[in-house]
Amino acid sequence: MSTTTSKDGTTLAYDVTGSGPALVLVSGASTTRASNQEYAEQLSADFTVYNYDRRGRGDSDTKSDFTGTIAVEREFEDLDAIIAEAGGAAAVLGFSSGAVLALKATANGAKVTDLVLWETPFSLDEGGPARQATYAAELHEHLAAGRNGDAAALFMNLVGLPPEMIANIRNSPMWPGLEAVAPSLAYDAAAMGDSRIPDVSGVTARTLVLDGGASPAFLQDAATALTKALPNAERTTLEGQDHSVSANALVPVVRKWLGR
Repeated sequence: MSTTTSKDGTTLAYDVTGSGPALVLVSGASTTRASNQEYAEQLSADFTVYNYDRRGRGDSDTKSDFTGTIAVEREFEDLDAIIAEAGGAAAVLGFSSGAVLALKATANGAKVTDLVLWETPFSLDEGGPARQATYAAELHEHLAAGRNGDAAALFMNLVGLPPEMIANIRNSPMWPGLEAVAPSLAYDAAAMGDSRIPDVSGVTARTLVLDGGASPAFLQDAATALTKALPNAERTTLEGQDHSVSANALVPVVRKWLGR
């Protein structure tokens, strides 16, 4: 494990594996860099892979107590810090809300050479912004009161897990880890904004938009709309895959698209 320091003094932990062109992995909500380990291992045959813990999770720390306004710009700066460690420019592969973060950071000027986005969970329906605002408000209430477990359960409800499944997870051995990382959900909420596709007309990096053929329709619809909105994008659907995409399905597509 290595560490670097973001602009506001936050320590970021990351692993470096492999050799070749730099590729940074950005994890989604409620996960640490451990969730990307299998992707990193397979991709390291062709790339120098930088797999980092986003702030407030894993071995990275945070400068926020999660009781006030969370600025997504801090995570833009975090990604900039990792890219600096990678030599100043890198390809980026983001997952779910981590893909949204990578997209917005690129639009903000991050030195991203190629962008790969796995299932950005944007909402296209009219109720999306109100739903996201309600979720963010309730999330901050739970976190401000120290109810990390309720915050984690609220996120699970947002992504569609049934109540009985959430109850089972709360009684499982994985629950303490989910509670520990729950405060970082505030940053994912900040990255998602109002849940709609932002202005991406300035994203000139070559972009691959990916989705799974077995994923919910709203994720496929978001992939279609995002591909149209980006000036330099193409889309690939991985048949049989859902949001928890397997490394064996994803890595060959990423490798081929990045020309390795």
